[in-house]
Amino acid sequence: MTAFIVEHQCPQCGAPARLQEADRLIRCPYCRVGSYLTTPGHFRYVLPSRAPENADLIWFPYWRLKGMLFTCTAGGIQERFVDVSYQAISMAAVPPSLGFRSQTQKLRFALPDNCRGAFLRPRMEPRQSLQLALNQFGGPKIRTLHQEYIGETLSLIYAPFYYKHGLYDALLNEPLPMTDSETQGDLGRLPAEDARWPLEFVPTLCPSCGWDLDGSGDSLVLTCPNCQRIWQPRGADLKEVRAAHQTENDDRTDIYLPFWRIRAQVSGADLDTYADLVKLANLPKVIRPGWEKRQFYFWSPAFKVRPRRFLGLATGMTLAQPEGPWQPRPPRGETYPVNLPPSEAAQTLKLSVARFLRPRQKLVSLLPGIQVRPRSFVLVYIPFRKGHHELINDRLKLALSKNMLSLAHNL
Repeated sequence: MTAFIVEHQCPQCGAPARLQEADRLIRCPYCRVGSYLTTPGHFRYVLPSRAPENADLIWFPYWRLKGMLFTCTAGGIQERFVDVSYQAISMAAVPPSLGFRSQTQKLRFALPDNCRGAFLRPRMEPRQSLQLALNQFGGPKIRTLHQEYIGETLSLIYAPFYYKHGLYDALLNEPLPMTDSETQGDLGRLPAEDARWPLEFVPTLCPSCGWDLDGSGDSLVLTCPNCQRIWQPRGADLKEVRAAHQTENDDRTDIYLPFWRIRAQVSGADLDTYADLVKLANLPKVIRPGWEKRQFYFWSPAFKVRPRRFLGLATGMTLAQPEGPWQPRPPRGETYPVNLPPSEAAQTLKLSVARFLRPRQKLVSLLPGIQVRPRSFVLVYIPFRKGHHELINDRLKLALSKNMLSLAHNL
């Protein structure tokens, strides 16, 4: 669970900048200008090259995948953390993985000014590379009812190679172990792609009032402390995010944790109201008048945490169905950063159903036919008080380890 370092420059003054893998918000210590880094699709990086000046470099692509893998079987849900790099082109002449190189070397963004040579076009989708990497670990074959890969950090890392009486690793400037000459020669005949990938720097000024927006380096949303509105960078623009916070016990709140409240359409099972939830989860409650009209919402953390705790929080909040009073704006107190987007939170919905579905004997017959389609998202901040070792919400009976949260930045 390690993050690599990316070297770059401030877009305003050109001062050197060092970014963590998940960092998007750049605040230059020299000119003090804030910028948010975006690119269409995924980010692309290059490893350093030590090749001779006259060498014709070939940049070979590897998918970098890091996130939480949840596999639902008849016996329950298995969670694991995945951190792999694997070939984006199946090629025996080059190593199948980058190993520790992405952690031990300083990377740079793949830009025309940073590197020369041909960038090979990936032939495999990220999920194909992930599955090939996971297959290397073996293990028994178990029937999978549902599988989701959540909170993923996805990027392409290009490793440099060149030819000189055989194929050379340009990072080490050493020849690769000999394979048949035809396979090595294939590397130079693979199709390349245009390396002019756009890298946008969005000014972090509130579109509503012009104030400087706040956020941590890995924040996916930015908050305006002046007009209390939340903005999410999309392309070269900032789009407003619907937000609210629970106001109960404001005087005893030390920090607010962000959650996505999701309204969804469920087919294959009745799950539209709170009464439906009580029946489907077989909760020890007597259905009260009005529960048939009370809307049901899925809940998911808007922040990363260890896989098992993440799914436990999502299911616990969904079963609790938190109620107001609500204020339709973010809170003014301390908030934990949002680093999990709504698109990733949407992938937890069917997993939550699988976790609370009762009796468990129905899992195999019902789960494959259940489809959950998200309709709307609201970013909701829930109040917690700080204990000695935990963050605690007494009303919801939730507690979250401070140490676990501090280590979650590497996820």
